[in-house]
Amino acid sequence: MTTLTLAISGSGGAGAISTGELVLRLVAGSGGYGMLKKTFSPQIRGGESAAIVRLGSAPVATIPARIDLLIALDWQNFARFADEVPISADTLVLHSGSDDPPPGLTIDNLLAIDAAGIAAAADSGWLNMVLLGMLAKGLGNTCAAAEALLLARLEKHDEAAREAACRALRAGFAEPLPEPLAQLLAALPAPAPADSASPRWLASGNQMAALGALEAGVRFVAAYPITPASDLLEWLARHIEHYGGHLVQAEDELAAINMVIGAGFGGVPAMTATSGPGMALMSEAMGLAVASETAAVVVDVMRGGPSTGIPTKSEQSDLNLALYGLHGDAPHIVLAAQSIADCHFTTAWAMQLATRLQTLVIVLSDQSLGQSIQVFDAPGSEVPRAVVDHAVPAEPYLRYRDTASGVSPLALPGEPGHMYTADGLEHGENAIPSPRSRDHQRQLDKRLRKLTGFDFGERWADLTGQVEGRSVIICMGSVTAVALEARQSLATAGHEIAVLSLRLLAPLPVAQLGSLLESASRLLVVEHNHGAQLWHYLRSLLPNCTFDSLALPGPAAIQPRDIFAALEIADVA
Repeated sequence: MTTLTLAISGSGGAGAISTGELVLRLVAGSGGYGMLKKTFSPQIRGGESAAIVRLGSAPVATIPARIDLLIALDWQNFARFADEVPISADTLVLHSGSDDPPPGLTIDNLLAIDAAGIAAAADSGWLNMVLLGMLAKGLGNTCAAAEALLLARLEKHDEAAREAACRALRAGFAEPLPEPLAQLLAALPAPAPADSASPRWLASGNQMAALGALEAGVRFVAAYPITPASDLLEWLARHIEHYGGHLVQAEDELAAINMVIGAGFGGVPAMTATSGPGMALMSEAMGLAVASETAAVVVDVMRGGPSTGIPTKSEQSDLNLALYGLHGDAPHIVLAAQSIADCHFTTAWAMQLATRLQTLVIVLSDQSLGQSIQVFDAPGSEVPRAVVDHAVPAEPYLRYRDTASGVSPLALPGEPGHMYTADGLEHGENAIPSPRSRDHQRQLDKRLRKLTGFDFGERWADLTGQVEGRSVIICMGSVTAVALEARQSLATAGHEIAVLSLRLLAPLPVAQLGSLLESASRLLVVEHNHGAQLWHYLRSLLPNCTFDSLALPGPAAIQPRDIFAALEIADVA
C-alpha cells in the first residue's frame, strides 16, 4: 500500500487543524482512506497546533514517524513539534514565506509559496485555503468538491467570510503547482471507487464512544469539560435529546459523578467522561457506586500526567488509577477501547455490563484515539444494549440479597413495598447499615463474585496471529494499531508474531489468559507510559509467565521500529 503523510502546522488560529480535516474529508469523499492526528499547545489560548494526516489507498490506522510533506503556515513555536513532526532530508517543506524558517532547518527542499500574496490578490486573507486549493488539485479532486466541503465547514460563518474563503480556495486551485509538490502528490494512487454496499465512516474515537453509548441506551449524561474528553461530551450534548435523553453540565467532577449515580439509582443508564485529573476527583463517589451496587459508566480519555501534565497529548498513564484508585476493596470493571472504531463497541459494552451487573465500569481511551479522525469501514450492526432489570423481586424484598450470581434484585425508587437505603455505609442483605463482620464479609464476597463469576464471552481480547512458539505483543488502546502494523512488517520480512490486545482489564480473565499464553516463546508488553503499569499488573496476576516490557512515555507515539528494537529484529522490510 502506498501512503502519503503530510503535516500542517501553524500558530493557534491559523487554521492548521481545519485545513487538515478538509484534506482528509476530500480524500474520503473520493473513496480513499486516511487518518488525522491533532496536536495542540497546552495553553488555553494561542500557542501552536498541527494536523498530521496520513492518506492511503487502503485503511490506515497509525501515524508514522516519517513526514513526506510539511506545510508550515508560519514558523511560530514550530520547535515544540520536534518529537511529533520529525522532518528529514526527504521531507518536502512548503512554507508561506511570511517569516524565516527556524535556525537549524538545513533542508535543501524548502519550497516557499506566497500564499498570503495569492490570497490578497483574491481579496481574501485565508492563506490556508490557498494551500488547500493547491492540495485538492494535486490530489486529483475537483475545485467544486473542495468548495462544497469548505462551505459546509463554514456554515455558521457570515456570507462575507464564506465568500472570502472560497475565493482563496479557487485562487489556490488555479495556481500552477511547483513540480516537487506535484510529483509528491501524484505518487499517491487514485483511490478505487467506494463500494456502496460497504459504507465508510469518518469519525473520531470520542464521537464513536458517544454514539456507542447512545445506541446502547444511555439516557443521562453529566458533563464537566476537560481536555481531551470535552468533545465527547459536546457531541452528546448535540444528540442525546433526539434519543429522549438529557445532558446536564455539572459544576465540577464531583457533582458530575454523583449525578450519574443518582440517575443510575433511578434506573436510568448514565455516564460521564473525563480525563485523569477529573477521575481522581471522582474516586470517592465511584466507590459509592460499587458499595451501593449502582450502574455507572466513566469514560477516561487519558492524557499525559501527572497533575496537569501535558493535557493535549496522549499517554496511557491512568491504568493504575483505573485499577486501584478506589479506596477499600471495591471490585469494578475496567475496559480499554482498541481503536477509533472500537470505541463504539467498547463503550456500548460498558453500558450493558454496568446495568446488568449493577456496578461501576471505567472505559479507558486516550487522546490519540479520542481526538484523532479516521476513515474506516462502518462497524457491524450488533450493539450491546443496556438493560435495567427491575422485575418484581421475590418477597421479602432484600435489595442486597446474597444470590448465586452475586447480582441482587433491583427495585426502582417509589415501588410500593420495596423501599431501601442506598448509601456508602456497609449493610446487610436488607440494605440496613451494619458494622458487623459477617455482613461486611458477605457483601464483599458478593460484590466480587458477581464480577469474577460472570461470563464476559470472547470479546475480552482481540488476538491476531498464532501464539504457539511465537513472540506475542500484549497491548491495549492506541498501541494496538502500532503493534498490528509492526506485525505486518515483520511478516513481510519472514518473522511471524502475534498481537494480543486486551479489552477487559479488570477483572482480568487470568485463567483464559494464562492458558492462551503458555505456549508462546516470548511475551512483550508494549504500553505508552513511563512506569510500565500494564507490565506490573500482568506480572502480579500471572506470576508463572515471564513478561518483557517496552514502556515509553508521551507525547511522541510509539512506532513499529521501537517494537522491532525491543524484539531485537533488525532485518525488517
